[in-house]
Amino acid sequence: METPRIPDRQIRAVYDADTITVYQAYDPHIAEPALAAQTFVPPFKRERMTWIKPSFLWMMYRCGWATKPGQARVLAVSITRGGFAWALANSCGSTPAPDETHDDWKRRLKASPVRVQWDPERDLRLNRLDHRSIQIGLGPAAVDRYVGEWITAIEDVTPLARRIAAHLDAGEQDRARDLLPAECPYSFEAV
Repeated sequence: METPRIPDRQIRAVYDADTITVYQAYDPHIAEPALAAQTFVPPFKRERMTWIKPSFLWMMYRCGWATKPGQARVLAVSITRGGFAWALANSCGSTPAPDETHDDWKRRLKASPVRVQWDPERDLRLNRLDHRSIQIGLGPAAVDRYVGEWITAIEDVTPLARRIAAHLDAGEQDRARDLLPAECPYSFEAV
């Protein structure tokens, strides 16, 4: 039996009827206050774009299993599905649409509070896959909604990231895979 082909672009995430989990990695001086407050607070800067990623493995690729400077703490941020839908509905792609002029795209990008880009998804060894994973860049207006309205919980998953990496280093790929969050294709309809 042939395995179904994964679409080139597909949102895969941990989600339920009310929330979706996205990941971010920060230095402890930002992560610790966020964990204590269960939302982002200073020194987190609302006026800067912040990128959220529903793919755990793409986040691990980006932060090097929580080893890169400034990304030593990985946070699983639970947000409302309504907030996630708002972000996508108010987004602009990081490149022009196929039928769009560069000037039209630049105007749309400047007016949009959210950017979306599709980067190659990663496997357990963080190798590039053929299909893509979504990254969502929240500009200041969207960050205010994210911080003030959408976040329902923040969990530190740094220990999980490090456990998985340790299993991989020990050649225990199956044990590492068993620890991965159970992501599945995202449904925009109610669960």
